[in-house]
Amino acid sequence: MGKFLRIFFGCHARPDRSFYFRGKQFPICARCTGELIGILSGIPIVIFWGVPRFEIVLIMMLPLIFDGFLQRLTSYESGNIRRLITGILFGIAFIFAFLYLRRFCIWTAGMILKLFGADPASVERMMKSFGGS
Repeated sequence: MGKFLRIFFGCHARPDRSFYFRGKQFPICARCTGELIGILSGIPIVIFWGVPRFEIVLIMMLPLIFDGFLQRLTSYESGNIRRLITGILFGIAFIFAFLYLRRFCIWTAGMILKLFGADPASVERMMKSFGGS
C-alpha cells in the first residue's frame, strides 16, 4: 500500500518530512498525508455542503503552492504541521476542482454534440442526467 501511495502522490517520502507512528515512518510525507486526509474529507464535505465557488477552491490551493515554492526557491523550511495543514486544504480543494473539471467536460461534450447537429433539448436532458448543468 505504501508504494502505491508514494506513486499516486508522487511523494519523495523523505524521513525528515514524514510522520512516525510507533517508530515506523508513514509511507508518505507530511504534505502528502495532508492531501490524502483532505481528499478523503472532501468527499463528505461535497455531499453535505456542496462545492464552493471556484475562487474559494483556488484560495484553498494557494497555501500549499506558496509554501512548496518558498521551500524550493529559498532556504526556508516549513515544519511538518504546516505541511500537513496545507496538504489538507489542497486535498479538499482537489476534490472540488475535480468536480469543476467534470462539469466542464460534460458541458464541452454537450456543446460538441450541439455543434454536430444533435437535438438541443436531448443534449440538455443528457447533460442534466450527468449533473452537468
